Amino acid sequence: MTDTLHQKFLRGELLNARCPSRDMLKRVTSRWSLLILLALKQEVLRFSELRRRIGGVSERMLAQTLRNMEQDGYIQRNDYQEVPPRVEYSLTPFGREAEQKISALAEWMEDNVSVITQHRQQFEQRQQQEQTDVTQS
Repeated sequence: MTDTLHQKFLRGELLNARCPSRDMLKRVTSRWSLLILLALKQEVLRFSELRRRIGGVSERMLAQTLRNMEQDGYIQRNDYQEVPPRVEYSLTPFGREAEQKISALAEWMEDNVSVITQHRQQFEQRQQQEQTDVTQS
């Protein structure tokens, strides 16, 4: 049975350039989104705590990423309307589901850092050798 266009749209086809799920994939797989999901895995955090936990992220990028993640349903923003302001971020059930998938990838990456580093070094060596071969010909 062939899927209708509507069914394909609802399911998403990531390999299709016009698929709307590509934008969703781009958002959830951004460096900062992945790190936010991992940071919120175990606890609720305030903005400043998140920023400290995720080294290298600017305030602007963190705010923008949090806004996108809230819009997509991965995180919940709790504003307590206090002075001084207190806002906390936590994973939604949907965000927890995504975090579980991301955690598996993160664990795999951590387990294979040395292998990937070795592959990069070998690649660079091949590139240098090819460059040397070209200049000697």
